[in-house]
Amino acid sequence: MINKIYRFAVYLACGLLFTACQTIDISRVKNMTQPAKEQAQASIYCAGTPSCEFERMDNIALIDEKSHRVNKAAVKQGLVRWHAAQMKKVSNLYLSVPAESHEVVIRFYPISQEKAEVLHVIHHFMPNQRYVFKMYRERNKHTGSLLNVSAPEPLCVDLLQDAQVIRRFCRPYNAMTGLGEFVEQKL
Repeated sequence: MINKIYRFAVYLACGLLFTACQTIDISRVKNMTQPAKEQAQASIYCAGTPSCEFERMDNIALIDEKSHRVNKAAVKQGLVRWHAAQMKKVSNLYLSVPAESHEVVIRFYPISQEKAEVLHVIHHFMPNQRYVFKMYRERNKHTGSLLNVSAPEPLCVDLLQDAQVIRRFCRPYNAMTGLGEFVEQKL
């Protein structure tokens, strides 16, 4: 009985510590003095899953995969911003980037915080535009063999520019290996 109480206390302390780290990180981003909106900036959001994080933009680390902490340098540069209209979550963070070509790496957590789906995209972002990377599961009517019918539907990510889909990436499920990678689809 004492062993169970001890384990519960350890789990509770770890959970509180993790929550405190996130709160400190989010408060640091929220309290940062935000410069006036520059003309040559683009806003990048992620959506569609309970949680998503921006891992990297070009060579700049944004949010650490293991600790889920925001990189201080990214905050100081004004790349990571806080979207105040939503509840207090890490996915309320968005990017404000110079309008030009960038490689963006996004981690989506469609099921749990333990398993991330990672998308790497190179895109030319236009000034004063809002971009959203939105993950969803493509619902298809399967036909064919039992193996094809039982496979999960593909995960897809749409890149929206001001509510219009401009690019689509899907990761079909490979029934033989169970693995797949995101491939850009024609629109």
